[in-house]
Amino acid sequence: MNRNSKIFFLCFFLVFSSVWGAEEDVFRHPLAPQTMATFNTTCANLAKNPIIKGNFVQEKYLKNFDRSLISSGNFIIAAEKGMVWETLKPFPSTMIMSKYFIMQSRPDGRKSVLSAQGNETFTQMSDVISMVFSGQSQGLLKNFDVYFSGTASNWNMGLLPRDSVFASFVIKITMSGDSAIRSIRLYEQNGDVITYTLSNHSYPARLNDHEEALFTIP
Repeated sequence: MNRNSKIFFLCFFLVFSSVWGAEEDVFRHPLAPQTMATFNTTCANLAKNPIIKGNFVQEKYLKNFDRSLISSGNFIIAAEKGMVWETLKPFPSTMIMSKYFIMQSRPDGRKSVLSAQGNETFTQMSDVISMVFSGQSQGLLKNFDVYFSGTASNWNMGLLPRDSVFASFVIKITMSGDSAIRSIRLYEQNGDVITYTLSNHSYPARLNDHEEALFTIP
């Protein structure tokens, strides 16, 4: 992975708790034939809404400083276009990840853009992140060792990356939810832990004009 790609993907995870014990326990439950049907149903529930909007709270625990940083805002996940993470507090900023570019805008109005053109690492990482947030079962099984417990209406999932690039900064992921993802926790190689709590989900049939424009190549 080149330096710019790594910086942008790390920034993505910085733009974004729940119960630690329940999520940690999921790694005692590797996906097995008896849980495969429930796993597939869960993924189908997550994938059936092509557009998801809501609010997020991100808590980033910094191991070296033994403290947490908290931010919050709004998110959009559009299966065919990408994701938008709009941070409102403590400082406004926006991260847009589409199939073609990643853009980060800062409070002072400056924008940084990374194009996907000719960048296989970008495409691979974008696809993996999209699989996680949209519950693409085959993609998850291909790219992760999957652990699963619970029911389709109250589940926990653990993911261990198989891809060496992804695993170079995220060693494992845990998720929990019901008909939607309610929390995601990322465990970084350096010991930091990032938790996203998602709420107030809505499922519009289409994006409005402003939201469509966000996914236009700048």
